[in-house]
Amino acid sequence: MKRYLVAGLLVWAPVLVTILVIRFLWDLVDKSVALIPNNLQPEALFGFNIPGFGVILALAVLFFTGVLAANFVGRKIVSFSESLLSRIPLVRSIYKAVKQSMHVVFSPSGNSFRQVVMIEYPRKGIWSLGFVTNSADNYFTNNDDLNNPEMLTIFVPTTPNPTSGFLLFLQKSDVIFLDIPVDEALKTVISLGTTIDAEKRKEFY
Repeated sequence: MKRYLVAGLLVWAPVLVTILVIRFLWDLVDKSVALIPNNLQPEALFGFNIPGFGVILALAVLFFTGVLAANFVGRKIVSFSESLLSRIPLVRSIYKAVKQSMHVVFSPSGNSFRQVVMIEYPRKGIWSLGFVTNSADNYFTNNDDLNNPEMLTIFVPTTPNPTSGFLLFLQKSDVIFLDIPVDEALKTVISLGTTIDAEKRKEFY
């Protein structure tokens, strides 16, 4: 009986968690309809609520914002808005950091989070999974105290929550590059390493 219960749990638990996460994200985006004035909301116009209207609205806003930002007039508007935000002390720091991070992650020509590595961290003999986020040829590492200027910035995520972690500056010679997809590495981090099969273990170790 215990074996059957565990087998049933293994079938339903991933399905239910997936549904809950998708539903949470859907409801979160769908609440964007609250930004519309009350007299223009679906209930006021049509007399009934339209499920998913907020999601459609959010996608439409993103699309037309992208169209606007891609032309000359739109770029001028965006540039003017950014210049205003850059004059507000606290806001400019947050906005600039978020924008740079988004550009780095989503840029098609970027290399951030496109290379999986293994490093000896937090000490020699212990290996940790990480991701190359940038080459560290900047003011953090460009000084005479460093023996090797060819350095990389490595993000080592925590498990099972990969959104937090540690930022490390390492010499390229101390980094082992792995020929595995980023999504496989993230899956390994989130699953506490339980998804690594025998063939993938050979690639890691």
